[in-house]
Amino acid sequence: MALITCDNISLAYENNVVLSDLSFSVHAGDYLCIVGENGSGKSTLIKALLSFKRPLCGSIQFGDGLRQTEIGYLPQQTGAQKDFPASVWEVVQSGCMNQSGLSPFYSSAQRSLAQETLKKLDLWELRRRSYRELSGGQQQRVLLARALCATHKLLLLDEPVAGL
Repeated sequence: MALITCDNISLAYENNVVLSDLSFSVHAGDYLCIVGENGSGKSTLIKALLSFKRPLCGSIQFGDGLRQTEIGYLPQQTGAQKDFPASVWEVVQSGCMNQSGLSPFYSSAQRSLAQETLKKLDLWELRRRSYRELSGGQQQRVLLARALCATHKLLLLDEPVAGL
């Protein structure tokens, strides 16, 4: 069964239709790359998949037990993200927040996941540094680590190699 099925969706950005009658499905293990010119609707599609934006028509369905909280997301970098006042460790560990429910504390498994992910992305030595002090490429890797901590089911990456 598909994790996500889009059926004849149309999307608009600032009252301009950018995608129309788009249908596709994504299954576990799939890699889907969306390419297009600036302003062609790539980021708008990702926002619709995250339920941040509603399609003008058509439907987006989640299957195979996928919940909204199980989607990891690496957004495009913005100026606000670059000046975020937290340590690398705090940013990466915050990816586990959706798994914590009402608990204000991270479990030992979540802390271990954050540690393993930092090491895999060669960020462990930077864990105590302020996120805002990092280069653009380092910041992008930190945000990727955060997204990887958020899920093991589905990852949506918007311009993931920008700044790397």
